[in-house]
Amino acid sequence: MFERPDVGERAILVHIDFTSHDGSEDPGEFRELVMSAGVEAVGSVTGTRKQPSPRLFVGEGKLEEVREAITLHEADVVLFNHALSPSQERNIEQELKCRVLDRTGVILDIFAQRARTHEGKLQVELAQLEHMATRLVRGWTHLERQAGGIGLRGPGETQLETDRRLLRARIKSINKRLEKVRRQRSQGRRARKRADIPTVSLVGYTNAGKSTLFNRITTSSVYAADKLFATLDPTIRRLELPDVGPVVMADTVGFIRHLPHKLVEAFRATLEETTDATLLLHIVDSEDSRRDENIEQVEEVLAEIGADEIPVLQVFNKIDLLDDFAPRVDRNEDGVPVRAWVSAVTGEGLDGLYDAIVERLAEDVVHHFVLLGPADGKLRALLHEAGSVLSEEYRDTGETVIETRLQQRDWQQLLSRAGVSEESVRLETRQT
Repeated sequence: MFERPDVGERAILVHIDFTSHDGSEDPGEFRELVMSAGVEAVGSVTGTRKQPSPRLFVGEGKLEEVREAITLHEADVVLFNHALSPSQERNIEQELKCRVLDRTGVILDIFAQRARTHEGKLQVELAQLEHMATRLVRGWTHLERQAGGIGLRGPGETQLETDRRLLRARIKSINKRLEKVRRQRSQGRRARKRADIPTVSLVGYTNAGKSTLFNRITTSSVYAADKLFATLDPTIRRLELPDVGPVVMADTVGFIRHLPHKLVEAFRATLEETTDATLLLHIVDSEDSRRDENIEQVEEVLAEIGADEIPVLQVFNKIDLLDDFAPRVDRNEDGVPVRAWVSAVTGEGLDGLYDAIVERLAEDVVHHFVLLGPADGKLRALLHEAGSVLSEEYRDTGETVIETRLQQRDWQQLLSRAGVSEESVRLETRQT
């Protein structure tokens, strides 16, 4: 009978390159994941196969190599940089007599450590329970067989079935509570939409510097560190932008290569801040050798959650780590900002980024010179109330020319409140 070992903090890392698979995992990134989980990687085993073994994922020879590494380094857990099936995990553990976790299990462990808010903890627990549901049987192998003999015959897997029922009940309870969170978030988003407040959501590969940049832009103090998934819970801040007015900035969880679908589903409530955003700031680690691949991974997740149609401004961060590179803003053929090069740590390029954000959000800003007569006092008062008056020029005729700059939607609402049609407003044409 195999009793499942406890998890330890000394790990052997296993990475296999499969020649029949495209887009294999990055062993360097996996080591960063393990470090972020607070586990000491005392050894590693690598190899190459055409395809995974259905039973043990690796071959008998490679498994023996892992067993020797466990003995040599006195390791108590083996971490695979791959997604293992429940039966593969169970079979490997039975062979090695050592705790085994796959890539998803490591990510879930990091998420469990990082969650701080009630919502974040619920999302992590849901992902863990759904992951555990397919692996529950291996922890109860002593209940798999019916006992024989008088007085010993019974229902067999009663304890296992009880655990499964409790697991399903807990998952159902968490889903209900998360649904309540979704409704609350939805109400907040509807309120912002009614007030016409645009939302700017920061997205990007994990450890690209999103939280550091978020702190710079919003003068906040969100936790930021040089580790994967340093920030898990979403953070929302409000700030004022010239020509745009109030804007909501949202910092979201970082993405990662081959992000498990269970995690995408569990964090859908958080990611909805991204799907309803007015503009996405896609933060990219410009110094990362795999930055192009990371960009593709983020775009895949954005497509998966239905956010691939939202306007994007790429922000290439960490230019302070590049040689002889100055901050700049790249524009497309129409002159629209599409990419900003900055350093969130030193502050280089942040002014250009700030202007690019304003420009992208203020694409529907109108700039008018309005000619007002003595009878247009209400319109004049509303323009001042909106804080959109740039200058005011008085004429001997008693008329006033007001230079105003505001969003097109605000201009329409303002005219409606003043009871004035757009056709009746007298505008002067000037070079601006």
